[in-house]
Amino acid sequence: MIRPLSLAIVSALALQGCMFSPGQNLETGRLVQADSAESNRIQLVQITPKLLTVEAATQQQRSIPQELLGYQPESYRIGAGDLLYITVWDHPELTSPAGQQQQLDANGRLVRPDGTLFYPYIGQIHVGGRTIEEVRGNITSALAAYVEQPQVDIAVMRYGSQRIVLNGAFLKAGPQAITATPLSLMEAIGTAELDTTNADLSGLTLKRDGKVFSLNLDALNTAQDTDLYSVYLKDGDRLYLPYNDRKKVYLMGEVNAPRALTFKTREMNLADALGSVGGLNQTTANGKAVYVIRGVENLEQEPAKVFQLDANSPTAFILAQQFQLQPQDVVYVGPAGVTRWNRLISQLVPSAGILGTGSSIQHNLNTN
Repeated sequence: MIRPLSLAIVSALALQGCMFSPGQNLETGRLVQADSAESNRIQLVQITPKLLTVEAATQQQRSIPQELLGYQPESYRIGAGDLLYITVWDHPELTSPAGQQQQLDANGRLVRPDGTLFYPYIGQIHVGGRTIEEVRGNITSALAAYVEQPQVDIAVMRYGSQRIVLNGAFLKAGPQAITATPLSLMEAIGTAELDTTNADLSGLTLKRDGKVFSLNLDALNTAQDTDLYSVYLKDGDRLYLPYNDRKKVYLMGEVNAPRALTFKTREMNLADALGSVGGLNQTTANGKAVYVIRGVENLEQEPAKVFQLDANSPTAFILAQQFQLQPQDVVYVGPAGVTRWNRLISQLVPSAGILGTGSSIQHNLNTN
């Protein structure tokens, strides 16, 4: 027969069964067990110089599609919605029919939807699809029948026929007009102003003529590569820059400030990520238990990988600097052995109270 005191001790130990593996801990041995049903879905990989060399060799070289680089803007062609200011020297009645004191818009000639405009003496003129020089020549020739040696000049007061559209993580998203001065990709982005806090600089896309081109701004915009400044935009182009709210790296375990970090650039290495959260907790962390868990969200398509770094190694910092993280990676730092022991002791303390209560009950039973 089990005595009441013995029963109390057994009950206390049963309640505290989880104490012998307290705290967060990643049992890596279970990841590679041959008889495990999950062994084919998770792969443990050591972060070594050889691994980094292989990954660097297989990394694709980023470049701008030749189709974009090959486009060169032609001379601006006038279209519907453009407002022209036509000057005929020494003939103010033809230049400013509304009077010199009126605003320029009042003296402008708006190109109609059918590409025509009205001009004194000449009547209807078709200007749509023509360059500024072509329209100047046509008006000069037509006025020659009424004005001796007319000198004509044309300026576009307001551009309204050609535009691009920028959407996404821009401070000034929306349409931008294409003018007589060719509009480059970088100029358009500069005008729209990047939302640098929330933008995913690696995800810019350019949609043109039904095709979508991916442009990694952060990777391509380097001092050594100036091709990005040679990409010019044309009427109808659409630029989209996604937000980075869905691209995160999660730091957990024995780090000083566990949290999620968003990607602002194309790359975030392991050293930067750990530094962003104050590094490993020097009191509780196990330097040999630094893991990067990758691919858990795609287990149905391909095995997940768990990369392990021995942070106690002299070369650990160099390896961490060269190991590039990917969106949705989980960086986990396990606890040191002494930390697990301290947690065990801290969880045993309530057991002492339970055992003391059991002893008191036994004493009372014996005395009664």
